[in-house]
Amino acid sequence: MINSETFRFKIVVVGDGAVGKTSLIKKFTNGTFEKDYVKTIGAQFSKYNKKINGDNIRLVFWDIAGQEDFNFLQPLFYKESKAVIIVYSLEENTLGKKSFMHIENWYQVVEKNCGDIPVVLFANKVDLVHESSINKLKIQKLADEYKFLNFFFTSAKTGQGVVNAFNAIIERLYVRFKTI
Repeated sequence: MINSETFRFKIVVVGDGAVGKTSLIKKFTNGTFEKDYVKTIGAQFSKYNKKINGDNIRLVFWDIAGQEDFNFLQPLFYKESKAVIIVYSLEENTLGKKSFMHIENWYQVVEKNCGDIPVVLFANKVDLVHESSINKLKIQKLADEYKFLNFFFTSAKTGQGVVNAFNAIIERLYVRFKTI
């Protein structure tokens, strides 16, 4: 008989409003994409199950609203999180620029509420920009400065990088907690 374990991980997904947090989660968990923007109120939850090496992985993604109206709920939202995904938009407009500038703020919120847990950065909406125009060095420098596990270029619309990005954090958690 195979001795399998069950691992439960709460992963919080944060970032400014309209950067694609909900769309990324839906793309990964359901393989779907909805082009119409629907503002997240408070938080939404998505469950996803996966097997790694015969072990059951049970994930709950907490999709936290990016609007400041919900800041008072932050301690509740972050409680017992095992990892965080910070999402920003690569769009070359005000949303993209502001969401990049706010990465530091999101990181500080994560650190305050979660302490030292793995953080991954998703540079989303890569389908809306020319990859040659992306300043990868600037993103790498930011990832190094805050000791993010890694950063990924993603597109919830096309699916580019989504599976690899989510699996990277899931596999990291699995390895981390399998050895405990």
